[in-house]
Amino acid sequence: MKKHTNILLLLSMLVGGMFSTQQSMAQKGKNISDKPNVIILYMDDLGFGDLSCYGSKAIKTPNIDKIAKQGIRFTNGYATSSTCTPSRYALLTGEYPWKNKDAQILSGDAPLLIGTEKMTLPKKLKANGYTTAVVGKWHLGVGNGQVNWNERVSPGPNEVGFEYAYIMGATNDRVPTVYLEDGNVVGLDLNDPIEVSYKKNFEGEPTGLDNPELLKMKWHHGHNQSIVNGIPRIGYMKGGKSAHWDDENMSEHFLNIAQDFVKQNKEKPFFLYYALHQPHVPRVPNPKFVGSTDLGPRGDVIVEADWTIGQFMKTLKEEGLLENTLIFFSSDNGPVLNDGYFDQSDIRNGLHTPTGGLRGGKYSLYDAGTHVPFLCMWKGTIKPMESDALVSQLDIFNSVNALLKLDQEATDSKNTLDAFMGTSQKGRETYVVEAGRSLAYRSGDWLMIPPYEGNPVNAQVGIELGRAKHFQLYNLKEDPAQEQNLSEKHPEILAKMKKDYLKEVKGFEPKSFNELTLH
Repeated sequence: MKKHTNILLLLSMLVGGMFSTQQSMAQKGKNISDKPNVIILYMDDLGFGDLSCYGSKAIKTPNIDKIAKQGIRFTNGYATSSTCTPSRYALLTGEYPWKNKDAQILSGDAPLLIGTEKMTLPKKLKANGYTTAVVGKWHLGVGNGQVNWNERVSPGPNEVGFEYAYIMGATNDRVPTVYLEDGNVVGLDLNDPIEVSYKKNFEGEPTGLDNPELLKMKWHHGHNQSIVNGIPRIGYMKGGKSAHWDDENMSEHFLNIAQDFVKQNKEKPFFLYYALHQPHVPRVPNPKFVGSTDLGPRGDVIVEADWTIGQFMKTLKEEGLLENTLIFFSSDNGPVLNDGYFDQSDIRNGLHTPTGGLRGGKYSLYDAGTHVPFLCMWKGTIKPMESDALVSQLDIFNSVNALLKLDQEATDSKNTLDAFMGTSQKGRETYVVEAGRSLAYRSGDWLMIPPYEGNPVNAQVGIELGRAKHFQLYNLKEDPAQEQNLSEKHPEILAKMKKDYLKEVKGFEPKSFNELTLH
């Protein structure tokens, strides 16, 4: 009897242990689902038609396509602005960038754009148990305007919510051409201190304008100052040679940093803002990607970026993180071919349409300026689909807050979580887009562009800017190429959009805003 009792006791302990283990696993699973990792993969100057999952025949992007096939491919995904700094500001703050007068394309020595007191997405997540990091292009300013690059540069990403930051301070065509890790220049030799100026050159330092014999890449416009790695840049720099980045290996360098962050922080929830620099100029593909397309360097660096993302996704899979990670993929603005260098991107483009048939491009109020690739993936949670919902990078802020059941902080960010999760085909109803401090208004399928003074075309890059001295009204669903201005045909729609637009931008009108024409 005692023997049977012992057996029963043993079985009871085993069953109880199994139940306890299952309960523990269930509880662990619950904690995981309550706080999924959040990753934003952000490209630079990538057009709506630059990926094979968005119709490109000339550029094959199988790794990004795989994200699209496993998640949601949005056909109406938008950045807030047609240039980089404003879009990045909106992404991290949930605030329209045109509300901040300084949210424009920044120089390499510009002070931090985001106030350290301001709530940001990384700051919000950090306060709720997330480890936060930014890897890649920053371009939101660092320091206080009087930067000593030979000491820790502060404030920067660390002061606005990122526990770890490994960044390029501005862009790959601007000085200083060095990486910053938590505010410190990587690989700096203090015996060769860095000096930076955006006003005048340092005595004896060669420039692209004066020393064309030193160049391996010729400049077309604006990029003719200090030479680093045979490439003329914007701005003047002296010293810091041991810290100069290697353009050809930049993509893989950032990849390794991002992979290491994931591996080291996989045991608890994390937020990673991984901002790739491609296909921004100067386009310098690693030699193993040269010739991977017939389009020249621009096509080749997009293929390289696709490979980079593929390697990063492979790491997530190997670390068992895909089922517990919400991934957003997009671009800061639309495409441009010749953006300052003779790299043959404009003459070798062939039949490829970076805009995907949309009008305009980078710098433009027309749709191609802000209408960009936009993917959302969460393996096992989000069902693969295509969505026509109007979604914006601005809304990632409050949608993530809603997912985590946190307070809605940002005033302009909308909770469009259902659209991001694929449970609804409805996103935003209205939206204000920006190009160079000029604004346009989206309502449903309609886009209204108010009258603006100034050149209608950026002749240097060959892109229509969307400016005209009359109102423009387009139905983007019926006319995605914006060929028919319907402002006179539909005065009632125009009148309502004028009224709604004035209400939306009240108190924040840009300088070129012609208020009289709107009343």
